Amino acid sequence: MKKLKPISYSFLKGLLICVLITFAASTFFSWKIQNYLCNTDTKKLITVNIKDVQQDINDASDENMLVLAREIAAIFDKTDVIDNDLLRSIYKDYSIAEINIIGSDNKITHSTNSRFIGYDMGSGKQSGEFAILLKGQKELVQDYQPISYDASISRKYAGIALKRGGYMQIGYAAEHFQRDIDQQIVGITKNRHIGEEGSLIVADKYGLIVSDRNNNFGKPLDSTGFKIDWHVVPSETIFKQNVFGKPSFCMYVLSEGYYIIGVIPVKEAMRTSRAGLILTVILSTIMFGILFTALYILVKNLVVRKIQKVNGALAQITGGNLDEVVNVRSNSEFDALSNDINMTVETLKRYIAEAAARIDKELDFARIIQMSVLPSVFPPFPEHKELDIFASMNAAKEVGGDFYDFYLVDDSKLAFIIADVSGKGIPAAMFMMTSKTLIKSLATEGHSISTVISAANTKLCENNEANMFITAFMGCLDLKTGKLEYVSAGHNPPLVKHGDGSFQYLPKSKTIVLAAMEGYPYRAEEMQLERGDMIYLYTDGVTEATDSNNELYGEPRLEDALNSQEWGSMKELCIGIKKDVDSFVGDAPQFDDITMLAIRWQPK
Repeated sequence: MKKLKPISYSFLKGLLICVLITFAASTFFSWKIQNYLCNTDTKKLITVNIKDVQQDINDASDENMLVLAREIAAIFDKTDVIDNDLLRSIYKDYSIAEINIIGSDNKITHSTNSRFIGYDMGSGKQSGEFAILLKGQKELVQDYQPISYDASISRKYAGIALKRGGYMQIGYAAEHFQRDIDQQIVGITKNRHIGEEGSLIVADKYGLIVSDRNNNFGKPLDSTGFKIDWHVVPSETIFKQNVFGKPSFCMYVLSEGYYIIGVIPVKEAMRTSRAGLILTVILSTIMFGILFTALYILVKNLVVRKIQKVNGALAQITGGNLDEVVNVRSNSEFDALSNDINMTVETLKRYIAEAAARIDKELDFARIIQMSVLPSVFPPFPEHKELDIFASMNAAKEVGGDFYDFYLVDDSKLAFIIADVSGKGIPAAMFMMTSKTLIKSLATEGHSISTVISAANTKLCENNEANMFITAFMGCLDLKTGKLEYVSAGHNPPLVKHGDGSFQYLPKSKTIVLAAMEGYPYRAEEMQLERGDMIYLYTDGVTEATDSNNELYGEPRLEDALNSQEWGSMKELCIGIKKDVDSFVGDAPQFDDITMLAIRWQPK
């Protein structure tokens, strides 16, 4: 029996053929498209810049013509009788090519060119445009162009409606208006360039430069290297010339008797062209289009449609919809696959339910263990009547990362601590247990609290691959004298109430958190408590509690709550603050652990 080749072999063979064909085709198209796109983009770039200059020249020419036409029209409006002598006088004084007076019937009644007298202006396209001056428009200026009466003559005309009716028209030949506006356009291209090194040049009909970025006014155009037979090379066509010593793409247009020339070096045009990007997209589209078309033809009847259906069902399952059923049973292979997937999902659903129940039990057990290691009997030291202490912790999850602790170092000294581990859940709880045990062990050995915190920091930095950290505030209170030593490791500042005063925040200590920098030197600070003084410690779960409007409870609100009444006991204080926080938060979920520790020193 002939051994059949696997489908993967046939697929790879067909794919290789398609890739080779695509590569050959893309190489050919790349060469063709690169040349086409370079010329197209370059022409667009030059055209845009030329049109800007052309518009400026047109505006200067039009404004010059209108100013002159208004002056001459004012003369006619002040004159009772218009005759040829008046026209010749104005013609001589203003040195223009032509003056025409047109009556209300749109025919020329007077003209400096006797051939034009009696000509019907409405009979030609160019001359007919001025009919709007008989319909209410006050003035009109045309571009330089052949006239309707005789196409061999080119003029630029401006017309002004006369108060007596009809309108007046003056005409400029190229040499006239160029003489008048040359000085206006000398600097028109000085600060203009195409790309980085390209330029714009304006030259008159004699080939003399009127304006360019290199201040070559009056020099012959061929001094730049630009040489052309205007009758051979049509306008608005891209061609190559050596300009300013560089091979360049060039294009020109004729406007108002001026040649406007755009030049950009070939090297820059090729560099700035986006043909490469467009080419890549086109080639990729062609290549992958051919490739995937071939793939579809090769395998569509074998597996594609069925795999797509199976994948659709699997996408629903992996997206969390475990009630989705795979039902592709057109042949034995896919029937077996459907049954296997469905059985696997059913088994997975059973395991998930069992695991969820087990995790819930384990989390409850973990919470019980965690809470059991925190002091929960109050008062903790009945023999010390001078001490009123209470603490509480409400975890945001089943287990939390906050902790508090207090213990007698000897008969007269109380060590206490409140801390907040970064993160939530099981990892934070494990790190919390380690930190609490370590700090208590160091403290009960009789070390000063600065030594305890520094040593704990060093130990916690070791093997801290999870990069967790702890904020902590630890104090040691001499129950006989009221002297309080304390160390803050980046923790929220506690609030202290002295005598009959109000609760106020301790100044914030400029220290860093535990487990962040090995060998950091923590130093203790001191303060003296008087009879009846209270100290309230908390974690940021209190001040950063957030309501449904995303507003924080905040330090000012906590300070106001503490000062809102006289607290009978520390338990009453902690419960009261928790109620105030809950009232502020409302129905918003708790995002962080809320832990508090309150101490009052009141010796007899």
